[in-house]
Amino acid sequence: MKAVDSHVYDTLILSDLHLGADMSRARDAMRVLQQNRYRRLILNGDIFADLNFARLKKEHWKFLGFIRKLSNPKRNVEVVWVEGNHDHGLTQIMSHLVGVRAYHEYGWEYQGLRHIAVHGHQFDSFGVNNVRFNYLFGTLLYLQLQKWDTKSKMLTRFLDRLNTRWLRLSTKVAAGALAHARHHQAARIFCGHTHAALHRHEDGIDYYNSGSWIDDHPKYITVGEEGVQIHEYIEQPDDVRAGEERSEADSELAEFEQPFA
Repeated sequence: MKAVDSHVYDTLILSDLHLGADMSRARDAMRVLQQNRYRRLILNGDIFADLNFARLKKEHWKFLGFIRKLSNPKRNVEVVWVEGNHDHGLTQIMSHLVGVRAYHEYGWEYQGLRHIAVHGHQFDSFGVNNVRFNYLFGTLLYLQLQKWDTKSKMLTRFLDRLNTRWLRLSTKVAAGALAHARHHQAARIFCGHTHAALHRHEDGIDYYNSGSWIDDHPKYITVGEEGVQIHEYIEQPDDVRAGEERSEADSELAEFEQPFA
């Protein structure tokens, strides 16, 4: 496993982890959070696939355990949860479960620039106008397809990319986000939702999308002195730290499971 990076970022952003889905790469996402140093972590929506906690696997609970530990004031890390369309309605639950406040939208200042993090589904007109259809034929069917698919999940990942292109999600969300940033006089705006990492600059405003963690090539974003960077996670073989991750999180797992038993 990669050694812990000594560089400290102002903010690290990831989105669309979809805990509860077979394709969720929660273990890899947790490693990214362990390997980097940052003053603020923004979970930019769709951290859950849906509100059915029975779908969560052991490694998903471990990720939540790590977030709870990270949110301890002694860690000096601000943890921000931005609500997405898949985890809509979890504001109170997340506050109780992991001690993290949830927002519909989050803004902050860095180096004299206004930054906004918002999941991005607000700019997806099809999703906003067809909530029930998306849940029944999008979320539930998609979760079932993952169970039928092969171990590599080639079919479901292909369908995910096809859906993004068919609905022109990247273009729509980028346009809506840039207009939103312009209205709120922000220099940078960060979204998820489309599952496609992207940077677009228009009229002095930068739009960034953090991609997803159900993809072959998951991405995350850092904001720091060197600017904004989109990073691709490169899977590393397990090492001694993997055993530590398991032992530390297993004790927290029992605590999480008890309220839902």
